Order: sequence, then C-alpha cells, then structure tokens
Amino acid sequence: MTRLKTARFIRIFALLAGFSELSQAQKGKWQYLGEANVDGAVDHDNIVVTSARGSYRAIQIKVEKAPIEFDRVVVHFANGESDPIQIRSRIPAGAQTRVIDLPGDRRVIQRVEFWYGRASGSSKRPKVRLFALH
Repeated sequence: MTRLKTARFIRIFALLAGFSELSQAQKGKWQYLGEANVDGAVDHDNIVVTSARGSYRAIQIKVEKAPIEFDRVVVHFANGESDPIQIRSRIPAGAQTRVIDLPGDRRVIQRVEFWYGRASGSSKRPKVRLFALH
C-alpha cells in the first residue's frame, strides 16, 4: 500500500471509530431492573425499582417463555407522577416492546405496574423482564 492510501485508510478508520463512540454515547446503557411471572390467565404485578439505581430516559419490556396479552402498564416515578404506557395487546415469547421514551428529562423510576395475562392457548408461565436506558 502506498503512503497516500495508508494515510487515507487511517483517516477513514479514525472517522468511523469516532462515529461509533458517538453512537454508543447516544444509545446509553441498558440496565436490568427486575422481572415478574404471569401466574394466571389474568395477573397484576409490580416491579419495584430503588432510587439508588439512578435515573432513566426509556424502558423496554422483554417477554420470555410464552406470549403475553398486555392490558396496561403504568410507570410510577419517585416524584409521585405516573405515566400510563400504551403497549400493543400481544407480545410473543422472545420478543420485546419498542423502546418506550419516558416524558421529560431522565426520571427516577419508583415502580412499574403491569396488568396482563397469558395469551390464549399457552400453558407455559410467561415472564416479563424490565430494562431501562440511562
């Protein structure tokens, strides 16, 4: 490789590395907050989050083992406010919700409340796992 090509390659590599770091900073870091099992056809659970975990700007819910029919989800914040979240009614096993942005700046989550049930035709106990984005 000639010196000119080598210099061009190094500049392109440095530029791409910079974009990669910027992209990672914008993505933030996902943190696992807790999980709950759907025990019956209809269930109501809370995942409690301590304020020591920090503040977040988005959440995502992952479903494992069997599909879940969501009725509603409410995020309760440390300042006493709540935010009801619209989720499509059925999330299949192995899938997750969209990234759900929380209103305002980063927020301290106190708990997330779920009203849901097993999707019809499933005998397995589904599990939801809650993640939040710093």
